[in-house]
Amino acid sequence: MDSHMGAASLLHGGDLDAARRLFPDAPEPLIDLSTGINPHSYPLPQLSSDLFARLPAPAALARLAGVAARAYGAPSPDHVVAAPGTQILLPLITGLAPPGRAAVLGPTYAEHLRVAALAGHRAQEVAEIGELTNADLAIVVNPNNPDGRIVGRDVLLALADRLRSRGGLLIVDEAFADVAPAGTSLAGDVARGNIVVLRSFGKFFGLAGLRLGFALAAPELAARLTATLGPWAVSGPAIAIGEMALADAAWAQATRAMLAREAQRLDGILRGAGLAIVGGTSLFRLARQEAADELFQHLGRAGICVRRFHEQPTWLRFGLPRGDDAWQRLRAALAAHRR
Repeated sequence: MDSHMGAASLLHGGDLDAARRLFPDAPEPLIDLSTGINPHSYPLPQLSSDLFARLPAPAALARLAGVAARAYGAPSPDHVVAAPGTQILLPLITGLAPPGRAAVLGPTYAEHLRVAALAGHRAQEVAEIGELTNADLAIVVNPNNPDGRIVGRDVLLALADRLRSRGGLLIVDEAFADVAPAGTSLAGDVARGNIVVLRSFGKFFGLAGLRLGFALAAPELAARLTATLGPWAVSGPAIAIGEMALADAAWAQATRAMLAREAQRLDGILRGAGLAIVGGTSLFRLARQEAADELFQHLGRAGICVRRFHEQPTWLRFGLPRGDDAWQRLRAALAAHRR
């Protein structure tokens, strides 16, 4: 298979079936480093069979909203919208602003630009924060994917004020904010009225397949999003697991420390193999190497999947390995490529 054709289906990472088609002779099990998902997932509780047999109860969803508000720092549960993943929220949120000019601070996750265009906006990616001020819809990923760039909270609030004066809306995707420095999030500022914050559950808690995410917004906007999602949008098991995990502050604190240590370990391995670290968070690292495509192919043949970027051909993004065997296979594959 042509490598570029195969890579098209690896656009967002995490597709091991596509990786197997691209590298059919790679040794199993494949090591998936193509996402920024915590490899040490939250321990799943024993769930009652009633959670699968009955429709989710409104009271349970309300409890989840309360726990999420406390965990993320939103003003109240009325500012929280739970959904089956933040991906499904993107078209709903971009539709909150009438069709106009949408600007996405890039380079970043490609879905924001695509979805804004589908919502009828004249969508473009911009390179500077100042280029967002004249937009009707401004989108910032903070911390950014894939380079980990962080825009300061004061800068974002000033941008929101500028947008408000002309009826504009600011969307801040905080998918990786669980591992960001304290004070990064705008969750506590959504009552201002023209700020919507997205929070991913699955990445930090390592449960991406659960499909759970949140929008934080002023109550009027939150009510509109909730009405559009309709009843029973989030499954009973997702509600129960989300409520338990978000309330577990001790697990979150210990996990942040562990991820930071493992990210430093990954830095050492990548630098030792001659790669330059150019950004990231403690859930992933962005590295640069002139022969990035050759390294992507080499790692793939070794059964190690990483994320490459056709628009930035010297970049590769590495997630964290899970378990000693995965760490050793990565170190050995990188060493073999350097020889």
